[in-house]
This record gives sequence, C-alpha cells and structure tokens, in this order.
Amino acid sequence: MNLTIENILLIGSILLFVSILAGKTSYRFGVPTLIFFLVVGMLAGSEGIGNIYFDNLSNAQFVGVLALNFILFSGGLDTKWESIRPVLGRGAVLSTAGVFLTTVFVGLFVWLVTGFSLLEGLLLGAIVSSTDAAAVFSILRSKSVGLKKNLRPTLELESGSNDPMAYFLTITLTSLVVNQEQSLLSILPMFIRQIIFGGLIGLLMGKLSVSIINRIKLDFEGLYPVLVIALMGFIFSFTDFVGGNGFLAIYLAAVYIGNHDIIHKKSIMRFFDGFAWLMQIVLFLTLGLLVFPSHIVPVIGIGLLISLFMIVVARPLSVFISLAFFRVRNREKLFISWVGLRGAVPIVFATYPLIAGVDKADMIFNIVFFISVSSVLLQGTTLPLMARWLHVAVPEKAKRRSPLDLELSDNVKSELTEIIIPPDTEVVGKQIVELGFPKTAIIAMVKRDGKYITPNGSTVLEPMDVLLVLAENEESMDAVYDCLAIKEY
Repeated sequence: MNLTIENILLIGSILLFVSILAGKTSYRFGVPTLIFFLVVGMLAGSEGIGNIYFDNLSNAQFVGVLALNFILFSGGLDTKWESIRPVLGRGAVLSTAGVFLTTVFVGLFVWLVTGFSLLEGLLLGAIVSSTDAAAVFSILRSKSVGLKKNLRPTLELESGSNDPMAYFLTITLTSLVVNQEQSLLSILPMFIRQIIFGGLIGLLMGKLSVSIINRIKLDFEGLYPVLVIALMGFIFSFTDFVGGNGFLAIYLAAVYIGNHDIIHKKSIMRFFDGFAWLMQIVLFLTLGLLVFPSHIVPVIGIGLLISLFMIVVARPLSVFISLAFFRVRNREKLFISWVGLRGAVPIVFATYPLIAGVDKADMIFNIVFFISVSSVLLQGTTLPLMARWLHVAVPEKAKRRSPLDLELSDNVKSELTEIIIPPDTEVVGKQIVELGFPKTAIIAMVKRDGKYITPNGSTVLEPMDVLLVLAENEESMDAVYDCLAIKEY
C-alpha cells in the first residue's frame, strides 16, 4: 500500500492507536515501549501485513530530527537544576568523553573483526554511542524500583546531553569516510565551534525566551505552547546555521526555561510532555516502516557480536574511565554501564551515511537497527534484576506527579507528591496525629486498595498506603520524609 493524501490520516491514526495499546502492555513484561512501536511500524511496512512501502530516507531523517527536537526540549524542561547540580561534572564527562571512548572501542572492534575500514568502524561506533535512559525509567517505574543516591540525575543528565556529541561524531566521520583526503586535524575547529556556539546560543536564547514568554502578553493561553515551539525551532535552526550544535542549544535553552518562572508554565510543560510522547511514537513508527526485516537477517550474527562487545566491554570501559576521578562506587559504575540502552537516536543517525552515499551505509543501518533492538531487549528486561543484584535499588517512594488534574497558580510555590509507605517503615500502624507533620504540609488524600480516602488525625497508616502530600516547597517535603522515617533517594 502506498501512502496518499486520502489514506494517510486513517493509517496514521490507526497506527498511533495500536502503538499506544501495545506500549501499555509493555509494562507487564518490563520491555520498553520502543520495541512495540518499532514492531508495529515493521508490521505495517512493505514486508509486513500492512504492505505500506516507505523508503524515503530524507523524509525519515526529517521526522527523526524534528522528533529529537521535541524530545530533547521536553527533557530539558523537566530537568531540575537542583538535582543535576551535584552530578554536573560526572554527567558532562559521561556525555562527552564517555561517548568518544565508546566510539573508539566499538570502532576498533568492528575494524578488527569485520571487513570495515577503520573510519567505517568508527562511524558505526559513533552512531551507536548515545544512550536512551528514558526507556530505563519507564521500566523501573513499572516495577516500582527507585535508585539510590545520585544515580537517577546522573543517568538523566547523561541521556539528555550525550546526543549532541554523538551527532557531531556521526556527521564528522561520515564526512571523513566520503572525503578521505580530509585531515583529522581539520575537524578540531569545527568541534570547538559546535560546542561553544551551541552552548552560548542555547543559554542566551534560553534567557531571551524567558523574557519573551513573560512580556509578550498573548490573549489566549493556548498560544503560549505555540510560541515556545517557534522559539525552539528558531534556536535549533539558527544555531545550526551559524555552525553550532543545534541539539545542544535546544537542550540547554530548555533547561534554562524550565528552571525559571514563566507564564502558564504548567500548561506549557504538560503540552510538551504529551507532544514529546507523540513525537517518540511517530519516530519509532517511521523507523519501523523504513526498515526491511529481510535485510536484518544477514547481519544478525555480526550485529549480535558487536552488541555483546558494546554491552560487556565498550560501555563498561568507557564508564569506568570517564568516572575514574569521581567518587562513584564500582557497583554504581556497573549499573550505569548496564543502563547504556540504545534507542531510536542511533537509528536516526544511521540515515546520515545512507543519504551521504557511504559504501557500506546500508549494512551499517541494518547493524545499528539490530544493535538497538537487541540492547533494549537484553538490558531493558534485566534492569530491575541488575539494580537489585548490585544493591542500588530501593522501593520507588515518590512520584512527583499528581493523579488528580489540579490547576494551581503558576505563582504558587507548592510540591504535590505521592509517597508510598513501605511495609518495613516504623510509621506503619501509627496515627497521622502521631507523626509530627510540619505545619507547611498536609496529607490531602490516602490511596488504599485502589480507593481514595480523606484522612484525619486518627487515620492509621497501613503498609503500601499512597499518601498524596501537598507541601509549600521542597524543604517542607524533605521534612515530610523525615517525619515518615523514609529516606528519599
């Protein structure tokens, strides 16, 4: 079936609906939704039951870049400066040196065990060098597994900021493979320009965006997310136009915007959260349509070999070397190594060599696709087990999301949090009046056995109760955790 104007909306809506249902079932099996979205796309493709023929690389790349803009921007908006500040150094090293080391180790291995040249091997290594921790946290949440200490912000910072480095290496090595007369030293000025321009423009445009959003005074609240989309698109394209790294710029700009007070901040954040999910689904479906399953079969052997090397050798070596000068325990380094899932980003980056006409680009694309899928299946399904085995897991106690659709003023400094009472906590069996709750916080509701009850001072806490706590600020929420004898990680 060929896509036409008449049937594209029907087909697209059906694929979106099926993908959402498939993604919902993934929580039961502990498999990231990425796999299900890709499978739906492949089933709808030219070699699947949908028989939709799609091989337009330029369109697929456009969808990929557009989707990555929204995904990175949304991730930046959700990044709290207070949480990443203590791990800023280690996160930055992992997202730069870690990506570079992964590229080198994988590239050398591919060069030694295949017929690829050294540059082609390094290109493949660069494409698969970035990680996708978003899939990790969806699995951990589905299994109610939290992480100790600063592991979560470290992984969030790395996954949110390592795509720019992987993108730069992919573009650079693609250029070197096509034009092998080009000197390696010639790429150094471009690298410096991309990082400096990307960083400076991102921060400056983030500051300017906050001022524009707060001063423009639009008549309709619904126009503010549209305004932010326009700013996001301008930041990326302008940075790329002047030679900077657009992905780095929009991520930093989003972090700046998300950590400052802006008009209708809650509605903007909610819009981008939903739109980022839509972009992820569209991206995975597009990549699923683009791949031909029959082309994957011949590279399964070499793909599995490279994937295992990357998981067992390249990623751990990169993490241990990158974190050698930081106070991180070995078990935490091992878990960070295991969390190096490859998602949709490497598949998007694999389209660049295809469009550039690299000789082995088709084989590289198929190998990258297999590596991404095998990484998610192997590492994704074993994450909760690995977290417990390495003793870095704790029961997930706090989800800073409200199950109720509460509309609070943007000026209200409040924290709304769900707190799960673990069975082994000393407050089990106590009345709320005995807890010594701070005056700046209240227990609004208690969820017990699937039902919400309104508590009072005589309400006795039971194991696995879910407390809906409203506090004035994060300090008040910290006091709540102290009263409940729960340590928040």
